[in-house]
Amino acid sequence: MGEFTFVVEKTCPICGESTRVVKTKSKLMMEKMDEDFCMHYKDFNPYFYKIWFCEHCGYAADEKTFLGTMPALHKRKIEEFLSKRTLGMQFVEERQVPDAVASFKLAIFYAELTDQPLAKRAGLYLELGWIYRDAEEPEKEMEMLQRAAELYDRSLMTERYPINGMTDTMAMYLIGAIYYRMNDYEKATQYISRIIGDQNIRNTDNKMYKRAQDLWQTIRENKGTSAEA
Repeated sequence: MGEFTFVVEKTCPICGESTRVVKTKSKLMMEKMDEDFCMHYKDFNPYFYKIWFCEHCGYAADEKTFLGTMPALHKRKIEEFLSKRTLGMQFVEERQVPDAVASFKLAIFYAELTDQPLAKRAGLYLELGWIYRDAEEPEKEMEMLQRAAELYDRSLMTERYPINGMTDTMAMYLIGAIYYRMNDYEKATQYISRIIGDQNIRNTDNKMYKRAQDLWQTIRENKGTSAEA
């Protein structure tokens, strides 16, 4: 197990106790990347360890949120919630699918409890979808992808980008890519065509523009194949 991960001690931002968390080593061999940026690695899935969990109080978040500065109001809300219950999730060095799923569901719960940006919540749902993809549970994967697409869509209408390093173009592309993964080619086309029809994006974010063009081509080919079938 030590080949891919190592254990470190970190201070929980909620209870202040020192808790063990698992970090992933940076030298991983990527084999391929899906249209929605899900990366597949050789013999290991780093997404299983994306969420840190406090073994004392039960708080869970991604590393950046766990180590970041938390507004006092958010901390109070979480403390209030945890004061009424004990969360039974044990620390494990080697996570299996159920551990990864449980950690993501908790992180999503806390993100919603503290009104994190919609784009941030969408990202958590998307990555939980990737866990289900790895576990070959397509129904659950599709349910998470649908939630991610809806949240990204609401985010585009109401939030100011960039958010967590993500541009609005990237969010738009992701919605298209998610609908493509769900075989909803009509919706996928709607979002991707907004990118490739925008000369400004072509000039300012050529990499994303090219990626959208490639996906547009793939959608057209798949549409043709499904029409023939």
